[in-house]
Amino acid sequence: MPPASPSSRTTLTPNLVRALTLNPADHPRGVAHWSAASGLVRVGERLFVVADDELHMAVFDSSAVDAPGTLLRLLQGDLPHDKGERKKAKPDFETLALLPPLPGCPHGALLTLGSGSKPQRQTGVLLALDAQGSPSGEPRIVDLAPLYAPLRAHFADLNIEGAFMLGDDLLLLQRGNKGNALSACIRYAWSHMAPWLAGQQPEPPSPREVQAMDLGEVNGVPLSLTDGTPLHGRAWAFCAVAESTNDSYHDGACVGSAIGIVTPQGQISHLHLLAGAPKVEGIAAQATEGGWQITLVTDPDEPSTPAQMLQTQLAV
Repeated sequence: MPPASPSSRTTLTPNLVRALTLNPADHPRGVAHWSAASGLVRVGERLFVVADDELHMAVFDSSAVDAPGTLLRLLQGDLPHDKGERKKAKPDFETLALLPPLPGCPHGALLTLGSGSKPQRQTGVLLALDAQGSPSGEPRIVDLAPLYAPLRAHFADLNIEGAFMLGDDLLLLQRGNKGNALSACIRYAWSHMAPWLAGQQPEPPSPREVQAMDLGEVNGVPLSLTDGTPLHGRAWAFCAVAESTNDSYHDGACVGSAIGIVTPQGQISHLHLLAGAPKVEGIAAQATEGGWQITLVTDPDEPSTPAQMLQTQLAV
């Protein structure tokens, strides 16, 4: 099928909710903030955020914007302090998804995935939730190599940056770049994915569908998917950035960013450029009267700079 592309573009100005601060005594390097935020999930008043250069998940209380976040360890060990060495060693957790009940997780789970852009970035972590939506028990490691191997036939530069449930499907989002401008939406049947994630099936499922998505460009740089979140009726929202880089490994200047809506038929119905071009890499949606409150988190690409939490309203 031809790639989905936006039918209209407008501009929104998101509001700053907070910087993602931490108690430095809780951070393995004594840092007082969370940087490189890359995936976001809302469960009630809790906002869970993964970062692409950390081995923990951060948790923030949406009702206490001045309170620092807390940390949950996902992987054991420590990453190098040096920025370059850290980049080489990091698991590159770019996605965070809220899952429905599955074997071993009767109240659902959180799933974070490495991007797959390098061999050391093929680790996932499954974290069960309790009846109140709090993490419960020890994280379970998932080897993503067999899931990602078939995707490399579709994408020479694999870079999974979003994941979320939509109806009976688990969707993964491939992020494009200047070297390959098209992003993509990859659909898996949840009935086949759940037993594999739970360790009950030896082989992962094959995708039901791989749909290319052309988001357009900003100043000659293609907009590329960085995360997604479900809306009502199998529609979904995404965030995207125009980062001036030719591949999935090297960072570049962010010259534009956007949020958009995808219809149940898979077409991009609206694209809203974000004033100031914040590098948004995580998105969550909460229904409001007449639309949606969209929460976003940013990756400033600078370890000394706190990630930000932003919000805006969408009328849908």
